[in-house]
Amino acid sequence: MAAVIVSLFLSLWLIVRLSESRITSYVQDELIANGKDIIESYVESYPAHAEILAKGLAVTSAVNFYGAGGQLLHDDVLPTDKRIAVDADRIGFVLDGGVYRGKSRGPEAFVVGLPFQIGSERFALFMAPAIGPFMRLIVNFFQFELLFVLLIGSVLILIAARFIVRPLRRLTDATRRMSKGDFGVVLRTKRKDEIGQLTRSFNLMAQELGALEKIRQQFVSNVSHEIQSPLTSIKGFTKALKHKKMDEEKRLQLLSIIEEETERLSRLGDDLLQLSSLEYEHLELNLRAYRLDEQLRKAVIALEPQWTQKGLRLELDLASLDIVADEDRIYQLWINLLGNAIKFTDPGGEIRLVAGQQGETAVVSVHDTGSGIPEGQLDAIFQPFYKVDPSRTSAVSGNGIGLSIVKRIVGLHHGDIQVTSVPGKGTTFHILLPPGPASPQYVTDTSHWRQNSPVYSSQTRRGEKER
Repeated sequence: MAAVIVSLFLSLWLIVRLSESRITSYVQDELIANGKDIIESYVESYPAHAEILAKGLAVTSAVNFYGAGGQLLHDDVLPTDKRIAVDADRIGFVLDGGVYRGKSRGPEAFVVGLPFQIGSERFALFMAPAIGPFMRLIVNFFQFELLFVLLIGSVLILIAARFIVRPLRRLTDATRRMSKGDFGVVLRTKRKDEIGQLTRSFNLMAQELGALEKIRQQFVSNVSHEIQSPLTSIKGFTKALKHKKMDEEKRLQLLSIIEEETERLSRLGDDLLQLSSLEYEHLELNLRAYRLDEQLRKAVIALEPQWTQKGLRLELDLASLDIVADEDRIYQLWINLLGNAIKFTDPGGEIRLVAGQQGETAVVSVHDTGSGIPEGQLDAIFQPFYKVDPSRTSAVSGNGIGLSIVKRIVGLHHGDIQVTSVPGKGTTFHILLPPGPASPQYVTDTSHWRQNSPVYSSQTRRGEKER
């Protein structure tokens, strides 16, 4: 604020000085031009009519002639108010041939002195305009007006600064509150300028941070719950093994439960690490061209022990597809998605895997005949730790992170994931991925899988069911 006022003062002072300097210079130039004409008239009238000329000039202007000795000529015809106060040094300067221009501020600024010579005799002419007082009045008025503008401007600047600073202080206070964890702060504003836009952006940021904080708290709560549950089981069974006598069969049963809970914790840790790495803002994908249909067959083979154990039927309908993607990440996607379908499909059920192309997009659909998902919960299933029916899923090993990983991988590849479900009949996931041209050196060789897999031994025609 102080810098603005000082700058305004300096600017006004500079304007006044420049304006006054230009006016003074202009008047002096005009006086010098008129002085040359007066000198010509004086030389022509000298000496007989010189005094008459001087008397006539004195009516409108202050015109003083000085002789070689520095004495004022024609002083008897000069009114007192038309006599110019000039010291001997300046008179001598002009008599020696110099042209004098008034340099000081005030009345003397409009005084000029010109040398001239008649024969061998030297003279000096000093002039000052009769409008000098009027010019000074103009300058003084101009200075007063600028000073008035300065005062009014300073007041307006103070008001404007207060108008600007107040919302900024409110923003500062709100920022301090947010830094302490209070994300419920809301700043009200009706302004349409940049400050108003900043305030609205701040409110939006506060809302988003508040939502993120709730998600974080829920995430921590879910992780704590997922960890606490198996730890409680492990702790209880360990104490039972330590302090109670039991037969070998019971002991092995408890050890088996402890092993399962330990594996559950291990899977939770792996899933959390995967999700954390996928959420990293600057994650770089290792893109390469490869056969998508071959990768899908590989995933089915990798999960074969799980779906055969439950007696599930797998039907594959895979068109030959080439895409450019991060092969390892996309493989994670299929393992999670197919594993999820296997978990929630009842024994003897069916899973159908279809891959094709729609325009420039590769589309993979995974359909199961599980219990389905209620329509109102479809948007929430991709949230970490979300479980459609905790009572139903408690018997199924899982932590609710798999679909979050799937959605993140699809998003990293600029794809899309869609889900449809009919409760009691099953669920279908559609994965849409941007395809790309495959290079021969990048096509995955899967010939060694085909020799020993029931999928490949019977998958000789599209649409053929696998068991």
